[in-house]
Amino acid sequence: MQQIKFHLGNLNPLLEKGIQKFNEEKIAERIWQKDHTVWNENPTEISNRLGWLDCSRVTTESFDEVQSFVSEIKNEGFENVLLMGMGGSSLAPEVFSKTFGTEAGYLNLFVIDSTHPAAVLKYEKELDFNKTLFIVSTKSGGTVETISFMKYFFTKAASRLGKENASKHFAAITDPGSGLEEMAKELNFRKIFINDPNIGGRYSALSLFGIVPAALIGVDLNKLFEETKKAEEESKLNAIYNHANFVSQIGILIAELSKIGKDKLTFVFSNEISSFGSWVEQLIAESTGKLGKGILPVDGANLTDINKFDDDRVFVITHLVDDGSFKNRIDELTSAGFLVIEILLDSIYDYGAQFFTWEFATAVSGWALNIQPFDQPDVESAKISARKVVKEFNEKGELPKLEINLEEENIELTGSFNSESIKEVFQEFFSRLSKENPKGYIALHAYTDPYGVMNEKLFELAEQLEKKFSCAVTIGFGPRFLHSTGQLHKGDSGNGLFIQFLDNQNEDADIPDNAGDEKSSISFGVLVKAQALGDREALLNAGRNVLTFQLSTDTEEAMNYLLSQL
Repeated sequence: MQQIKFHLGNLNPLLEKGIQKFNEEKIAERIWQKDHTVWNENPTEISNRLGWLDCSRVTTESFDEVQSFVSEIKNEGFENVLLMGMGGSSLAPEVFSKTFGTEAGYLNLFVIDSTHPAAVLKYEKELDFNKTLFIVSTKSGGTVETISFMKYFFTKAASRLGKENASKHFAAITDPGSGLEEMAKELNFRKIFINDPNIGGRYSALSLFGIVPAALIGVDLNKLFEETKKAEEESKLNAIYNHANFVSQIGILIAELSKIGKDKLTFVFSNEISSFGSWVEQLIAESTGKLGKGILPVDGANLTDINKFDDDRVFVITHLVDDGSFKNRIDELTSAGFLVIEILLDSIYDYGAQFFTWEFATAVSGWALNIQPFDQPDVESAKISARKVVKEFNEKGELPKLEINLEEENIELTGSFNSESIKEVFQEFFSRLSKENPKGYIALHAYTDPYGVMNEKLFELAEQLEKKFSCAVTIGFGPRFLHSTGQLHKGDSGNGLFIQFLDNQNEDADIPDNAGDEKSSISFGVLVKAQALGDREALLNAGRNVLTFQLSTDTEEAMNYLLSQL
């Protein structure tokens, strides 16, 4: 069972005041009654987004269907499953895969949520199609990345296995009546799971979107949901400071702290559970980052040198009970005046409680911030811009070219600056970091191979920037982060600085116009670049500062050069 502790120094009264208002307005009771007026008088995208409150009941009713499917798949000799999805459809399955691994006799789960051709080609080359199940997972049934993956892998499977056999290797998870449901029926997928349509993507971890992949790797669903039910029961209580309904207290606390400039919610985990950060990052960023407000989740901070952290940080340290390595770190942070939310888990099955805890806490923080946590009004802007770029490609046969403002060491740079070298550009760009509340942050966006050297180099860059400027630095691979933190980047107070990295693609992969047909009008290489250009335009239209680096040489060499210029 999870335990939650607060280390708040002299800010206990802030939480106590928030709790008093929470209880007076009967927020716990009203959320469970699905009262949309907790957040807004207008029920749009609220009343039909509260199905996550019913997951422990509704999802458990599907256990027999799910387990029957898993048995069938195992009995037919499948060994791998490739899940294709974005945002909420991919992040929870990834958490299950990285945390639980694969039980003996179950399937190895791989998740693809990158349109970079290197990622697509990696799975095409490495997976034995004869032993691989492909799951296409999208709530809307029309997510461009997911449908592109489906067309690509179905076409490859049809050419290797024959079209009839290929269909037996495909399953779908989607909402009723979606475009994917229709396509899956036409292509004769072996299974279509229909999810509760009243659950938003980022709140879907404990729905079929999360539990079908979890069951395929051998997660004990009953054990998982035992913990969910405990967190649910706690969330129904009135909050009592440091005593009852810690689930809601987290939501109240992070909202109240963000109002006083402590809006960089920094997550640190025991190694075994570190993948949870990507999921909770999407939930908080996409739910709170709007109307000029927002709580910035920072995933995976390094605590070896706490002097680099500014006073806008709040730490959430989640660790297994038997991991004693954090005690000294927590003491060190609190002695330095930082606030810490400590979450202790008995086992990885406490994820059942953790998923629900953060969903409920985030909904509560929406109430406390006076925002609607279930919509994403600014996500569409990047999609519209990307579609415009794709349209231009289809009409002219080439992508629009960025204006190159500086070229150095075969690195092309686009942005608004007066400097004449990369070193000077960095100085000019980072001088724009806000020192007022809410303080500035830097977001690194890589539209590059997510499995290559870039991961390591981005962490190196983030570490240097944090030390140099004492500001929060986040890392995201595109287009994955567009379905996660992209809403906050365009919806918050505008205090972020954004750096894009585009690499030189060595190989490309064509996206079939239709599943099972080789004819193609666009490639993944074009799509990922269109998404980068689209988000750049959307950020600029929102008044954000953006630098774009096109790494036209060897990626590692280019990144090493950029690191040397800081």
